[in-house]
Amino acid sequence: MNKYSISQFIKETEQLDRGEGFFELETPRMLEVNLENLVWAKAGSMVAYNGKIKFEREGILEHGLGTLFKKAFTGEGASLMKATGKGKLYLADSGKKIIILHLQNEAIYVNGNDLLAFEPTIKHEIKLMKRVAGMMAGGLFNIRCEGTGLIAITTHYEPLTLRVTPGKPVITDPNATVAWSGNLQPEFQTDISFKTFIGRGSGESFQMRFEGDGFVIVQPYEEVYMQAQG
Repeated sequence: MNKYSISQFIKETEQLDRGEGFFELETPRMLEVNLENLVWAKAGSMVAYNGKIKFEREGILEHGLGTLFKKAFTGEGASLMKATGKGKLYLADSGKKIIILHLQNEAIYVNGNDLLAFEPTIKHEIKLMKRVAGMMAGGLFNIRCEGTGLIAITTHYEPLTLRVTPGKPVITDPNATVAWSGNLQPEFQTDISFKTFIGRGSGESFQMRFEGDGFVIVQPYEEVYMQAQG
């Protein structure tokens, strides 16, 4: 059915309280935050709210000079905002699918463009991938989230999780790589033989190589939002 009366449409699409707690998926692409105090979210991700909520961009000295230096290189893609107060906050990011993960004294790296929100109990730190600074790669920076609490990440379409086991490395396209387990440290490699097929302006193919024991989350989409530097 694609024709509704007004009352039918409201009934079909209205917000419902499911009692799922701090984070609740209203739709696969809309996150409801039942805010009581504070939540960190991607800057610009607010689409609606009710109640008394105040929004502040992450302070440049909030986490020390080291973070200030990193933010100068990562640009707006890594910008976070604090939402404080009490009410219901609705977050989304370009219609991307939202996944809620519950960390239990664990760590995960998330591509800087794919982290939507996280509880204040989660420690976060921006990590630069210095080897690819200036290259066209969606994996230029990432955010390490660690602790116990909820985080919400986003993917274009359905994600796929690949297991990384000793002796069986996984190689991914940086622009399709969403997140990976906190114990993995990817290396970047260049495959000149593929440059004709998947070069992105640089004339070379940069790939992420994961070795060890863990997992990598990828999406069926190349999210190119960095421009190649001359």
